[in-house]
Amino acid sequence: MPLAQEERATATVGGDALLVLDDEPTMLSVLRPQLKGLVGTVFGATNGREALDLLDAHPEIAVAIIDQRMPEMTGPEFIARSMERRPDLIRIILTAYQDIGSLIDAINAGTIFRYIEKPWKKEEMLQAVHQGLEVYRLRAENLRLNEELQAANANLQKQNVRLKGEAKVRFEDIIGSSPALQRMIEDLKRFAPTDANLLVLGETGTGKELIARVAHYNSRRAGEPFLALDCGALESSILTSELFGHKRGAFTGAINDRVGLFEAAHRGTVFLDEIGNASLDVQNKLLRVLDSGEIRPVGANQPIRVDVRVVAATSADLDAKVQQGSFREDLLYRLNVCRISVPPLRERKQDLPELVAHMMAQVCHRAHRQPLRVSRAALDLFSLYPFPGNIRELANLVERASYLCDNDVIMEHDLPDHVRALRALPDATSTADTPRTLKDLVDRYESQLIRDALDRNNGNKTKTAEELGLLLKTLYYKLDKFRDASLL
Repeated sequence: MPLAQEERATATVGGDALLVLDDEPTMLSVLRPQLKGLVGTVFGATNGREALDLLDAHPEIAVAIIDQRMPEMTGPEFIARSMERRPDLIRIILTAYQDIGSLIDAINAGTIFRYIEKPWKKEEMLQAVHQGLEVYRLRAENLRLNEELQAANANLQKQNVRLKGEAKVRFEDIIGSSPALQRMIEDLKRFAPTDANLLVLGETGTGKELIARVAHYNSRRAGEPFLALDCGALESSILTSELFGHKRGAFTGAINDRVGLFEAAHRGTVFLDEIGNASLDVQNKLLRVLDSGEIRPVGANQPIRVDVRVVAATSADLDAKVQQGSFREDLLYRLNVCRISVPPLRERKQDLPELVAHMMAQVCHRAHRQPLRVSRAALDLFSLYPFPGNIRELANLVERASYLCDNDVIMEHDLPDHVRALRALPDATSTADTPRTLKDLVDRYESQLIRDALDRNNGNKTKTAEELGLLLKTLYYKLDKFRDASLL
């Protein structure tokens, strides 16, 4: 009886299955009694090619137990090949060799779940497989719930479009007349009508998605979908399904076929926010799409052609990531056909009055209240503040001040403590050792504001980030940066 058929004789317990890959056929006879009761089926393969075929034929396989050293295709080689087919698969590797360092690196990179040294203890094996199955099922449940949420959001969006129509975003919606912003808008006017991929660079909160929408709605694709996804918000396997879709039964929880973002945006635009946070596995798949114009949903046998313009954005230094080996250089070339650099708010302070007036009008409209004005003293404080959270932080401060305002004018005392504290900072020209460049001065202000906010919140970084209008990851980045510069 062939090995795979023999293993399928295991009593059915659940919907998931295991795969044992070892060049010694007797290994299955050792593992099968130990694993009895955990899953419905235990498949076996004596070489990598046979195991890959089993993965293609049986999407119910949740966990693979893999021998590290095998002829023809080694365990690590099989892992790399299986990542392309089944990024959601839980991989446990068996090793009799002292190559623990590379295995730990593989665990940290997310390619394997556990390693078990030979000879193993039955309890250790059962625990590892049980935990792997739990992780697999939790991921699948999260993906299923996310699909339902996405479907509900899509239905709401369609209803909203039918009722109101989707407003076209214009170049005039980019508020400001500073030279830095106008140079960016001129570049955008040249790039927007083209079909070229666009890379939008800028700090967190500078309005990169608005730039992407302006590019879309001022191109020939304006009447087609504009779909956005944050590449830093989802783990690799879920992000793969979100981008490229999957077939029913491709993995546990895939109860229906799912259309991915690229297919749904056919003839339109896909906006990939924080592309610098995408894993190398996702980067590989994106590169194939950009090169071939084809996607392959998880679990599908045939590719699907798509016509999509990609606008990617990041607050990270992609050139540095290329040097570090965490971002593919060839993918950067494909994305960076046209490049837009969005200036931070501290480099366009002359836009503050116009931005504040625009944001205040929006706040008052949403709150159904009479228009408010901002006092000269409050605007002066805004001009001193470095706005580490950029436009997003400014909007947060304006809305907060509108709630605290007792009359129709926002005064200095309506602003948060960390903004008012700028009045107490020494004059930038008062000492010889004061930083001389604008960047150094901004860093000095920012570090002081963060230090004061941490003190007010007893070191609680989550509350500090909320107070300052920052994302938590942005606060951690700035803390590391200022510690390295001896400013904290």
